[in-house]
Amino acid sequence: MSNETAHIVLAGGGTAGHVNPLLAVADAIKAIDPQAQVTALGTAVGLEASLVPQAGYELETIEKVPFPRRPNKAALMFPFKWRKETRKVRDILERRKAQVVVGFGGYASAPAYATAHKMGIPVVIHEQNARAGMANKLGARWSTFIGTAYDNTGLKPADTTHMERVGLPLRPAIAQLAEQLETNRQQARIDGANALGLDPDRPIVVVTGGSLGAVSLNRAVAQSARELLDHAQIVHLTGKGKIDEVRELVAQSAGQDVLTGLGDESVAGRDYHVAQYLERIDYAFACADLVICRSGAGSVSELTALGVPAIYVPLPIGNGEQRFNAEPVVKAGGGIMVADRDFTADWVREHVPPLLADPKALHELGDKAWEYGIRDAAQRMAREILRLANA
Repeated sequence: MSNETAHIVLAGGGTAGHVNPLLAVADAIKAIDPQAQVTALGTAVGLEASLVPQAGYELETIEKVPFPRRPNKAALMFPFKWRKETRKVRDILERRKAQVVVGFGGYASAPAYATAHKMGIPVVIHEQNARAGMANKLGARWSTFIGTAYDNTGLKPADTTHMERVGLPLRPAIAQLAEQLETNRQQARIDGANALGLDPDRPIVVVTGGSLGAVSLNRAVAQSARELLDHAQIVHLTGKGKIDEVRELVAQSAGQDVLTGLGDESVAGRDYHVAQYLERIDYAFACADLVICRSGAGSVSELTALGVPAIYVPLPIGNGEQRFNAEPVVKAGGGIMVADRDFTADWVREHVPPLLADPKALHELGDKAWEYGIRDAAQRMAREILRLANA
């Protein structure tokens, strides 16, 4: 590696799905080359505004410049805003002496790609979704390297671009858990279960629809509480504002006495643990025999990296992006996919208890998920970025 300091700008943000991979790659770069100068480029209104400084990195901000999707006032203003923000990006890249610009999608990425291309700075892209977004589709034509979490993302890079599936850069808690699972899965299970007040010797099902929850998942599982509790303990993360309905449905199905909160003192017979949200989701993943969840790109990548069997219920909106996320894992034998409209209490009662009663089938699902998953995406991205910075 060159003795000169590498100067790298990482662009992206808006959601945790963009910010977490950005920070994972930043950490991997610094681990390989502690002298590297790493700067993040985002907006002042996305999650990056708080998460990037918390992680110890400097954040440069520009205004959001969403691509116009229909002719309206915003579309008329777009060329003016684009010129204004790309001028800002140029100033930032010059001031930061950027040698490589790395984008993760989101509002800040498109102006960064266009400006870096005009300045002759190599562009690197990470695409975490099975179907690429507009910013990365734009940047792909100017890119030197593209790392993806999935094959067949729909990106059309230049002939000179090198593109490969590197996986999703994992946030620290998940990356550390993956390392622990690789060396001692049983101890990781015990640690996770103890942290949540669960019995590590009994099967555990984790249900999560994300921070906002998923009403269809909540209702189907809660209404099946009696049948599920014959086979497993349940950890049900309901999402914000949805816990009361879940408690009511569980009580109707299995009785009030089965309900308890996460981490509460264990009481015999109380096996249905409910919470709106779990900050340390890695504890739940560490001890889960089965996860029931949506199939966002982050969820699928994390669960496969950890080798956790899952029932994926894709969010039934948009052009079905979540279905594309789960599809390759299911084809590899590492999960089960159910359409939202089909995921009912009757489906849960018919399919989940037999699966829980078959440890061999669960084990095979987990093994296939682990084989499909990638655990060193951040390091692979970092090595490619530093290679270009020092070329």
